[in-house]
Amino acid sequence: MKMKKNRIQKIQQSLTLWYQKNSLDLPWRKTDDPYRVWVSEVMLQQTRIETVIPYYNRFMVKFPDAGKLAGSDIQQVLKLWEGLGYYARARNMHKAAQIICEKFQGRLPDTREELRRLPGIGGYISAAIASISFHIPAAVVDGNVKRVLARLFMDATPINDTGEKNHFETYAVKLLDHEQPGDFNQAMMELGQRICKPGNPVCSDCPVQEFCMVFQADQVGNYPVRVDRKSVPLKKMNYAIVFHGEKCLLLRRPAEGLLGGMWEFPGYEQQRQTTQPEKQLADMIRRITGIRISVKEKIGTAGHAYTHFKVTATVYLCFYKSGEICLNGPAEHQWILPEEIHHYPCHKLIHKIFPMLHGLANQEE
Repeated sequence: MKMKKNRIQKIQQSLTLWYQKNSLDLPWRKTDDPYRVWVSEVMLQQTRIETVIPYYNRFMVKFPDAGKLAGSDIQQVLKLWEGLGYYARARNMHKAAQIICEKFQGRLPDTREELRRLPGIGGYISAAIASISFHIPAAVVDGNVKRVLARLFMDATPINDTGEKNHFETYAVKLLDHEQPGDFNQAMMELGQRICKPGNPVCSDCPVQEFCMVFQADQVGNYPVRVDRKSVPLKKMNYAIVFHGEKCLLLRRPAEGLLGGMWEFPGYEQQRQTTQPEKQLADMIRRITGIRISVKEKIGTAGHAYTHFKVTATVYLCFYKSGEICLNGPAEHQWILPEEIHHYPCHKLIHKIFPMLHGLANQEE
């Protein structure tokens, strides 16, 4: 791959100047504090800017530095992260903050090598922190950057092919402005977000239009190339809202794994069809919690789409009959009043079940 030095310099100049004049006014750009850059970049992973802004602002009020984050309870962190998704990000940040306080006196390390040793910090985030906060010439490569590069150089390599992970990084490294690496990296990302968009790129506003090979060849609609993804699997869940008097049962998932540390109603993934769903539900809840329940009725359904799968949930109203809680899988349990559920960090599917709680405690078994 050959890239003429003169062309590279012109792209750098055009893009950096455009960014400096037109960049969005975002709260994490008001400082080059590595902690704030880190938090913003973690939140922005697979999440839209407009969604992140209020979360970032609330997070900074509660945890203004690594010391505050490290000293907090993980449930506080998860509650503040609630609704942002990809909860492993929050758990990793909490762990990393503790390491930062133990080994680096509460300041993020200033080398990519040390940054990458922290939980949840990989190549992309380490490059972003290094370039923005420490002015180290490290190229960032995310989905937006790969799309820009594929169009700029008319490269037919699929941008979602994990086997070609380093291909676009080669372009990015050669194109990087070593004098202003932070501004250039943010310019590349913002160009992809605002101008060089996936479906309808705004080529008329592009600061590097004259250097874009697909634009010059009138091939914008054919780039970037993507490999077809497999169909998204559908999982079926059954949840039991189990009442014992006026209180219902809530369980906390194990700390690690999918949705780790989040709270939910007792439930399970339905692996096979059954002609006796109520009996299956009662048997599974006894296996998970150790208690016997009676299943009164189905009260509703809910659904949610995650990155790699979709979920549909059937929700049942149930009542405690007998037994002591003996958890098999969940990490913790609480009997709570329905109005107390907002104190617990719950994932989005459970939030969609919240409205079904209204008035249930007053029903007769």
